[in-house]
Amino acid sequence: MGKLTKNQKLALEKIEAGKVYTLKEAAEKIKEITFTKFEASLDIDVRLGVDPRKANQMVRGVVSLPHGTGKQVRVLVLCTGDAETAAKEAGADYVGLEEYIEKIKGGWTDIDVIIAQPAVMGKLGAVARILGPRGLMPNPKSGTVTLDVAKAVNEVKQGKIDFKVDKNGIVHTSIGKVTFNADQIRDNAREFINSLIKLKPATAKGTYLKSIYLSSTMSPGLKIDTKSIEE
Repeated sequence: MGKLTKNQKLALEKIEAGKVYTLKEAAEKIKEITFTKFEASLDIDVRLGVDPRKANQMVRGVVSLPHGTGKQVRVLVLCTGDAETAAKEAGADYVGLEEYIEKIKGGWTDIDVIIAQPAVMGKLGAVARILGPRGLMPNPKSGTVTLDVAKAVNEVKQGKIDFKVDKNGIVHTSIGKVTFNADQIRDNAREFINSLIKLKPATAKGTYLKSIYLSSTMSPGLKIDTKSIEE
């Protein structure tokens, strides 16, 4: 391990070694151990008792966070006709089709979410290799392939996120900013964890929520007691 910075030492001094926090305690403590000069993101890591290699144990879903993500989400809507006007009125940052596919071919990916009409998905095959690795490819399961693009834009702007378990059985995502108050942090974390619980595969055996850690950008992780989620 490299030499600890002054702020890292301060953060560790505020944490009890080996302590497992309730969600309420962690939501309060995380604000005390974050010393970044910028607005740090709030991250949650949940290790699940699933085998992602098995198709019937893949956990993937969407959740609308009660207090949003605290992030300005840049949305591109790929559509045609009247849907363009609806998408713009809903607050999409970029709206169009052919011109944006060409920009993406040229390496442009300065966006956070892409929403597309079902009818234009065939055109995205040309940029799938660019969008896929970046998690930008529209998907019906995440609600980003839809006829109602305006509704999808509103949901994303208001805090809807999608998540997927990785090959190690861990779901990692950002659920807000450390500038949120403790109650907002707890509400968002609880909503996210409850969404995972609802998605528990019928074939998953043993303990489903194996561990939960809450952290902010550059802070230590706080282990959370899984039994405290509803407290």
